[in-house]
Formats: sequence, C-alpha cells, structure tokens
Amino acid sequence: MSRPTKPPEAPWRNFYGRRKGKHLRDSQIDYLESDLDALSPGAVDWTANPDRTPLDLTTLFDGRPVWLEIGFGGGEHMVHQAAANPQVGIIGCEPYINGVAMLLGKIRKAGVENLRIHPGDVRDMFDVLPPASIDRAFLLYPDPWPKKRHHRRRFVTPEHLDPLSRVLAPGAIFRVATDIPDYVRQTLEQMLPRADFDWLATGPADWRAPWDDWLSTRYEQKALREGRTPHYLTFRRTDAPAPQ
Repeated sequence: MSRPTKPPEAPWRNFYGRRKGKHLRDSQIDYLESDLDALSPGAVDWTANPDRTPLDLTTLFDGRPVWLEIGFGGGEHMVHQAAANPQVGIIGCEPYINGVAMLLGKIRKAGVENLRIHPGDVRDMFDVLPPASIDRAFLLYPDPWPKKRHHRRRFVTPEHLDPLSRVLAPGAIFRVATDIPDYVRQTLEQMLPRADFDWLATGPADWRAPWDDWLSTRYEQKALREGRTPHYLTFRRTDAPAPQ
C-alpha cells in the first residue's frame, strides 16, 4: 500500500508592513463580512489550496482579458479602471485590510462587477495565476521603504519581478507610478537589463506625464501637496522566457 502524499507546505516568506490599522468603521466591517467572500478570485491561500491549483480565469471573468493591481491602497484607481473597462476583469491584491474595506465601499457605490479581491500578499496570487494569463499589471505608489537597508523589501526585486514576468502574457503592459526618485532608480536598474521587459520611453514626457486613462490617487495627491514629483514608468513584456 502506498503512503498518502503529503501536501506541499507553504513557503516561508517575509512580510513587511501593516495588515490592519487601528480602527475599522462599522460600515467597513459590514463590507468585509458581507461582500468580500463573493469577490474572492478563488482558492489563493495555502490553507485552502495547498496543491496550488491554478485559478480558472476563463470561468472567473467569462473569457475577458485579466488585469492585476498590486497593492491597490484605497482602491480608487482599481474601481476607476473597472468602470472604464467593462470588457476586462481586474484582480487586486492588498494585505492591508483597511484598504480592502475602503475598496469594498467604493465597489458598492460604483456598482462595478468586473473586480475580484485577494486580501493578502501578491506572491500567493502569483503561485496560482496561470502562466501568461495577465494582460496588464499596475504597481502604483508602492511602499517606498526609504532606508537603504530596506531596499530589498521593495517590490522591484527579482523575488517579485520574476513571478510577475511568468504570469504576464507577451505584449502585456506593466505600469509603475512613484514619487520617490530612488524608487525610480532601483526600478530601472532592475528592469533595463532584463530581456523579458522593454521600457517604453522615448523621451522625458514618457515618464513625466501621466497615462491618458490615469486617475490621480490619494497617495499621489499627498505627494503633490508635499512637493514631490510623480514618475510614470511603462514596460512591455517581451517574448523572452521568464526567469525560472
């Protein structure tokens, strides 16, 4: 008699940052209790999907192209894109539960239906997204981790960029917005040598001017009030294989 197969164990992953703020309003608690489960993209967490069975995105979004927002903050950009692009489905990942609650409130108000939410680490989502299944990804005002010893915590490191590359389809667009010059530097240092991405910039306007469909987020408004300059970087996934 063969022994039962032991399910794979979740990888140990550092997580830095907050998962919950000091207070949730009663209405936000209601959003989380009433709406979040129905907007789940499927079994993303290891406890629910230890074998890491890929998500069926065709069924999830009725065959529509799928976009991914990495750390959606308060969710205003995600709802804006969902309302402007009903022909796509959008998955958002955000471990900060207060931000998730804010997004749920915006979804109720806007009435958009082409969104799904993973209230957790995007790396768990990368585990279950099929290869070449995402047509656009957004990284908007990510945590800057300004201290030099913390730069390895930033998203723009191989730990995150390699699996992102795997799930992006050839020709997919990856947008990065930040008001931190050193984050721009690190992003370009990491992205430019890669064969699997091209930087779509031909002149300064391509990183100084926002995208035509851009919605300025509350993080950007704060940056502008404090005198910081936003940067908008656009990359395209090439046909080169993703790093393994």
